[in-house]
Amino acid sequence: MHVAADQAAAPAAIRTDLGAIFVSLELSKSTWLVTSLSPARGEKMSKHTVRGGDIAGLLARFAQLQDKAHTSTGRHFALVVIQEAGLDGFWIHRVLEAEEIESHVVDAASIATSRRRRRAKTDKIDGEALVRALLAYKRGEPRVCAMVRVPGVKEEDRRRIGRERKVLVGERTCHVNRIKGLLFAQGITGYEPLRRDRRHRLEELKTGDGRALPEHLKGQIRRELDRLELVMAQIKEVQAERDALLAIEVAETPAPTLLDLKGIGPECAAILYSEGLFRHFDNRRQVAAYAGLAPTPWQSGSVQHEQGVSKAGNPRLRTTMIELAWLLRNQPASALTRWFHERVMRNQGRLKKTTIVALARKLLVALWKYVTAGVVIEGAVMKAV
Repeated sequence: MHVAADQAAAPAAIRTDLGAIFVSLELSKSTWLVTSLSPARGEKMSKHTVRGGDIAGLLARFAQLQDKAHTSTGRHFALVVIQEAGLDGFWIHRVLEAEEIESHVVDAASIATSRRRRRAKTDKIDGEALVRALLAYKRGEPRVCAMVRVPGVKEEDRRRIGRERKVLVGERTCHVNRIKGLLFAQGITGYEPLRRDRRHRLEELKTGDGRALPEHLKGQIRRELDRLELVMAQIKEVQAERDALLAIEVAETPAPTLLDLKGIGPECAAILYSEGLFRHFDNRRQVAAYAGLAPTPWQSGSVQHEQGVSKAGNPRLRTTMIELAWLLRNQPASALTRWFHERVMRNQGRLKKTTIVALARKLLVALWKYVTAGVVIEGAVMKAV
C-alpha cells in the first residue's frame, strides 16, 4: 500500500511588491557590482558590473533596469539604492540624489551576518545581503540596519579642520619622540625640541661620555627639526582657520556659545559642534548612542551584567568628551562635578575611570541641552566678558 507523504509548503517568496526596483552597490576602486531585484523577476536578483567611478555607466545600467521592468509589467518603477559607508564617502549618494534617485547609505557593521566560524564572504553575497536589508528597511523594520545620516557639504567640510589638526599634532609628537630617542641613545636627556632655542641648544649638546654630537647624527636631527617646524607652522595655520570659522559662525550656529562655559576652549568647542552637536537628536539616549557612550547590557536568562559603553559611535566626539570630563575641575561648583565626587567617595575612590565615562555621558547630554535649548548646567561658571 502506497502512502502519500504530505508535500512540504513552498518557501515564502521575498516580498517585492513595494513598487520599486531595489539596488545595492558593492564599491571598489576597479569595479562596482550592481545587484538588483525587480518586481518583474520575482525572487531572482540580477548582477552587473560597472567600471569604478563610471557614473554615466551606472546611470545607464539603472535606465536599462527600469526599461526591462516597464517592458515586463507595463509600469514604471522608481529606484531605491543602498551602499555601504566607506572609502568612497558620500559623493555617489549626492549624485544619485541629484538625479532624483532615492539613495541610502548604511553602516556596514549594522548588517546582520552569519556567526559561523568560517562564513563565506564574496561581493555577490554582500550585494544580496544589502538588497535584503534594504527591503526590510523599506517594509518598516526599525532594527534591521542603521542608515547613516549623510552630512551636508558644508557640515562635512567644517569638520576637516579639527581632524586635520589632530593628524598634525600626532605628526608633531612623532618628530619630538624621534629626536628624543636619537639623543637618548647618546646619553642625552632634557632636550626639548619644542622650545624656541632648540637649534642653539643642539649645537651645545654633549654625549654621555663627553663627546660632541657626531656630524651625521646632528644632520639627521636638523632635518627632523625642519620637518617639525613645518608641522608646527601648519598647526598654527589650521588653528587660525578654526578661530576664524568660529568667529564667522556666531550668527549662523550656536557653536561659539560653548566658549562661554569656563573650561571649554576653541578646539573642544569646534570638535563638539562639528562632530556631533550640529545634528538633530530626538532625546538624550540618541545623543549618548551617537558618541558611543550608551551602556551595553548582556542579559540572557539569569545572567545579567554590563559590558561597558558600546564604543559604536563617533570616536572623536567620545574621546573629546572623556578628556573634557577630566577637566571639570574648572567647574568645581557645578552639579555634575559634585555628582562625580560623591559617587567616587561612595565607592571609596574605586571605579574612578568607570565613573568618569558616566560623567562624560551626562556632560554631553547637558551640553546638547545648552546648545539646542539654552539650558545652562546647574552651578556652571561662565567666562568673564
